[in-house]
Amino acid sequence: MESTESSYMSSPEAARNRSPPPPKSPTSDNAEKPTYIRFLVSNASAGSVIGKGGSTITEFQSKSGARIQLSRSHEIFPGTSDRIIMVSGAIDDILKAMELILAKLLNELNIKDNDDAEPRTKVRLIVSNSSCGSIIGKGGATIKSFIDGSQAGIKISPQDNNFYGLNDRLVTVTGTIDEQLRAIDLILSKLCEDPHYSQAMHTPFSYPVTYNSMSYAPNGAGVKFPNHKEDHSNSITIGVSDEHIGLVLGRSGRNIMEISQVSGARIKISDRGDFMSGTTDRKVTIMGSERAIRQAESMIKQKVANATERVMD
Repeated sequence: MESTESSYMSSPEAARNRSPPPPKSPTSDNAEKPTYIRFLVSNASAGSVIGKGGSTITEFQSKSGARIQLSRSHEIFPGTSDRIIMVSGAIDDILKAMELILAKLLNELNIKDNDDAEPRTKVRLIVSNSSCGSIIGKGGATIKSFIDGSQAGIKISPQDNNFYGLNDRLVTVTGTIDEQLRAIDLILSKLCEDPHYSQAMHTPFSYPVTYNSMSYAPNGAGVKFPNHKEDHSNSITIGVSDEHIGLVLGRSGRNIMEISQVSGARIKISDRGDFMSGTTDRKVTIMGSERAIRQAESMIKQKVANATERVMD
């Protein structure tokens, strides 16, 4: 379990005194059905949610009855540097856990309370493209009713085409904690009606990026070495010159994420100084099905070839 310098502080009094979220419709059969919600958190904030030796996350799970999982430090949402928290359980338990987490994060911000207003903050939920339609509703009717009902701001990001194969969007909920909780309750109750929504619960952090270092620097692909260490998949290792490895990675890992998403392969780049034998080429190991490996290898070579052509011009 990770540790952090910020030790657990008992949840603020305000969290205990807040009004509970509105009661759910008696017609809903989804209130007790296990579901989940995912949202983004900065690496620094993740530490305060975990607590020293895991004390905070353990306490929040005990108090709420929900399960709280946090992606590892290298498992980030594409296009951001933020980690992912998944809270799962019955809707009421999820809302209790969300209240504790949001109150903790607000407390960490050290916002000076205004006499007349509770601070309004943002929480970014992760929702699949296919489920966003049910939140928007016909002509935007559903999202408008959620905004009216919760008094929170709710915005759904456009699909990010920089990451081919990324099937999730961000739903930003802005407001006081009470307003955010009411909006999350409405959104989650709606998502529970979607039979496809529950599928992502089993792979909450599966944005395929695996490389050892954020070294900046890619070129010509070299010799392939079959690698049989992986039982469950094939793998090959190709060489990319040290000066060109940055082209494969892309800014903030953007290119390697795109290649991984499109091909379905996992890609691992060796650390600085770890070269193919007898060369100054970095090792790029591609793992997956034969088709995925072929596609990823082709995309990597194309990135390098494009750059080489630009230099020659």
